[in-house]
Amino acid sequence: MDEIISALLSEDATPQDFAALRLPESYRGAVVRKEDTGMFDGMDSADKDPRKSLHLQDVPVPLPSAGEALVAVMASSVNYNTVWSSIFEPLSTFGFLERYARRSAAAARHDQPYHVLGSDLAGVVLRTGPGVNRWKPGDRVVAHCLSVELESADGHGDTMLDPEQRIWGFETNFGGLAQIALVKSNQL
Repeated sequence: MDEIISALLSEDATPQDFAALRLPESYRGAVVRKEDTGMFDGMDSADKDPRKSLHLQDVPVPLPSAGEALVAVMASSVNYNTVWSSIFEPLSTFGFLERYARRSAAAARHDQPYHVLGSDLAGVVLRTGPGVNRWKPGDRVVAHCLSVELESADGHGDTMLDPEQRIWGFETNFGGLAQIALVKSNQL
């Protein structure tokens, strides 16, 4: 991570420098764990303490698949998706991750015993997957939370109508409350 941080802070780093960076095997992220989903059972919402379910944990770096980008996170924030995820309410996010995993081999990577939270970020692109043409390593980006497949014509005119829309970092894994995040390139 030190190499990546140095490049991020450098005013002279080029796209080629970012593309040549060695990716770490793992990175640190704010996660909830599948094994903890029942920890608040029977408690009133007001009594559920996110500090008890949120953990800082090293997780393996996912490589970008088609249409995805791996981003070094420079800023993110806690929002209602993070709070809901951390108190497993109204539903545990692990159900969303399991459902998404059944969609494809690339989506199967999202079904893990941990969930890296965070539905927004500002950062710098480290890698892109096949089919990503607009974004390159070194590009400074922000990501919005709407993750869409755009395979159905229903979403072509308005992505909010895509039947496969999800909230990144809530219904998908590898969110922005981490050193590195995985996003769809159309979120950038």
